[in-house]
Amino acid sequence: MEFPAVCSEDSSSEAAIMDTANKKRKISKDVQLDIEDLYKAVPQLAKVFRIVDKIGEGTFSSVYLAEARMRDGRREMFALKHLIPTSHPTRIAAELQCLTVAGGRENVMGVTYCFRKEDHVVIVMPYMEHQAIVDIIGSLSFEEVRLYIYHLLKALRHIHQFGIIHRDIKPNNFLYNRKSRTYALVDFGLAQGAADTQIELLKVVRQKASQKVAGLSGKREAAPPLKTSSTAPLPSSSTSSCVPLPPTAAGRALVKKPRTTVTSYTRTKLTKDLAGLRKVPRPVFGERNLNSCTPAPPTSKSDVKKSEEDASVRYPSANRVPLPVRASGSSQKTQRTLQQGLTCNCYLTDRVCNVCLARKQQVAPRAGTPGFRAPEVLSKCPDQGTAIDVWSAGVILLSLLSGRYPFFKASDDLMALTQIMTIRGSRETIQAAKTFGKAVVCSRELPRQDLRTLCETLRGKRCPAGDVTGVREANGETAGGQLKQLLKQQEEEPSGSRVPTNHSSPSERSEGEDGRGWDRVPDAAFDLLDRLLDLNPSTRITAAEALQHPLFKDL
Repeated sequence: MEFPAVCSEDSSSEAAIMDTANKKRKISKDVQLDIEDLYKAVPQLAKVFRIVDKIGEGTFSSVYLAEARMRDGRREMFALKHLIPTSHPTRIAAELQCLTVAGGRENVMGVTYCFRKEDHVVIVMPYMEHQAIVDIIGSLSFEEVRLYIYHLLKALRHIHQFGIIHRDIKPNNFLYNRKSRTYALVDFGLAQGAADTQIELLKVVRQKASQKVAGLSGKREAAPPLKTSSTAPLPSSSTSSCVPLPPTAAGRALVKKPRTTVTSYTRTKLTKDLAGLRKVPRPVFGERNLNSCTPAPPTSKSDVKKSEEDASVRYPSANRVPLPVRASGSSQKTQRTLQQGLTCNCYLTDRVCNVCLARKQQVAPRAGTPGFRAPEVLSKCPDQGTAIDVWSAGVILLSLLSGRYPFFKASDDLMALTQIMTIRGSRETIQAAKTFGKAVVCSRELPRQDLRTLCETLRGKRCPAGDVTGVREANGETAGGQLKQLLKQQEEEPSGSRVPTNHSSPSERSEGEDGRGWDRVPDAAFDLLDRLLDLNPSTRITAAEALQHPLFKDL
């Protein structure tokens, strides 16, 4: 890869560069310090670029605006992405490979050059002037929204052909220049490879991620590694165990290495107390305050029998199997695996039984931005594909059609899933979760909303107190007030993040209806939205299929 010919300024020093930059653009003192630190971390940047501002900052990187003087005399702007020094080398190389293989065409940002100094990496990309969606969403016409989604789907189709899952699709990562009608998909820092990915380094990232998931899932049963000195005597063989595992799909039997346990000769009062607690059998039924370290009060046999009888009355079909009591002897290995067919009795009760506590922790990739994560990501489905990018595109379309950004704003994954159920329906969400092996429980049934009615209500085309039956029902006890809270939360957003409602003047409403085309939104737009927001990832429309939708027939 060749870097564009630039002319370095012979008499330029770091101080001179900073002075020139400050004259052109007023920047804060903190940004000045960040630019100075970047020059010190990667000195070769000063020979080529004049950094004029800091235009973005995220969890894993910072983006700077820089100017380079070309040999033909013209000056060109570039975006410098400085990755945090703690980023894994494989992850950095995978992001670069995504940019070089798939970038530079089909609305995907390419890479120009890359600087590296020790653990500091700076990726140089062409700078594209753009407008933030939150600033222009109130003035966008329907035709602009249609073109925006069309070009976003083109970018997704392109990267999905290479087996790239972007995993962080949002308006901030899909740049839009309103004047030139240009688009660019950026930031592949969280990208992962699909099962058929053509990006070699993403295969490595995918393999490491699966190994990490497997390791975290078996953390309850695996013992921590033991660090021993070469001169230390090994314990007797009676303290070691070798457990053969079932053969793998390839037919090879994996054998767990002998695990060595070291017994400390100085037992403190704390270890004595813990040893005493271990000897107390914990009851299965009637447990309370399971997060406490204090031992449960001794339960008589009559109490346990009464609890079992009460549970059998409420759940006659439950197949109860008694849990094995933990042995008090230190030499006997505790049985941690669950028996087949073991059924808990804490469903719909105010308790958590030992059966549920002993289950393996569910671990799955959940990278991305809150509010744009797909249901399979929120419910920790381990098998995630390119459909999660399509869901994020659907959330963007929902924001643009309703005029509310961000549309979903939840504090955690469960609340995010609740907000999705408020729009798409609880029964549909539960049924879709079953298709990818997850069970979702909702305390109340949430009706599915009509997307046209919802978007027109939020945009101010309809009055919620009128003929909007679905929204009116969702504001009551049927939906648990979730949609009402969602609407109230969006009303509290800054004025630039939402369009004028029915409280605006008649002239503003007529301009919005006639001038921007929101009074002629076709049914195809909401049909595409419905298919993009399909709760089932296996039936969700792909980016390639979406480009053939009737909404884009003239493009």
